Amino acid sequence: MTTISANLQAVRARVSAAAHAAGRDAAAVGLVAVSKTWPAAAVAEAAACGQRAFGENYAQEGVQKVRELTGLGLEWHFIGPLQSNKTQLVAEHFDWVHGLEREKIAARLSAQRPAGLAPLQVCIQVNLGLEAGKSGVAPADVQALARAVAKLPGLRLRGLMCIPEATDNTELLARRFGELAALRNALNAEGYALDTLSMGMSQDFELAIACGATLVRVGSAIFGSRARSPGSAREKDRT
Repeated sequence: MTTISANLQAVRARVSAAAHAAGRDAAAVGLVAVSKTWPAAAVAEAAACGQRAFGENYAQEGVQKVRELTGLGLEWHFIGPLQSNKTQLVAEHFDWVHGLEREKIAARLSAQRPAGLAPLQVCIQVNLGLEAGKSGVAPADVQALARAVAKLPGLRLRGLMCIPEATDNTELLARRFGELAALRNALNAEGYALDTLSMGMSQDFELAIACGATLVRVGSAIFGSRARSPGSAREKDRT
């Protein structure tokens, strides 16, 4: 058994145990293997173990892997902030976007989504702690952005995403995850049908599952430590 396959098996077992401990069906928690900075060969190795959903933070790097691994039936998730000049790459090659935070970017993604593809599945990123320099909309602005995104034909609004403060304070993390769940529930009470809470990474995904996560984004616990890519930010490295 290779390191990646062993790690993947261990993460799956932890996901299942966390779900059962929370009284949830493990099948209700999806695993996105965050493969940023890792070569296509590492993705192929994880795919050979049955992993299908992979996350990338850098559009050009991700698109190169998408092209190299065409035919494996993989699902590609773009995670984190997206610049205007990269929206077409993402719209044409990815299945999900987790870091939506601006109406302008949403409109570009919708307009650039090829007609032959299903709508791009998107989550609004929420900056729950209102941290300076961190991506995501303020909780007070989620409703307005959700309203705008829901009208765009090339997108399907699936839910919310967060990257909490970098802390070992489990009480604070649980509070943040609970706040995201409450925001999603409030939107659903207004008529949205959001089924996704994208929250939890290598260091906290079990707590996120206990708080209702439906997608966890795990990188280093599967692939190992990674080298910093040019232009990467602290929040991008916490996977």
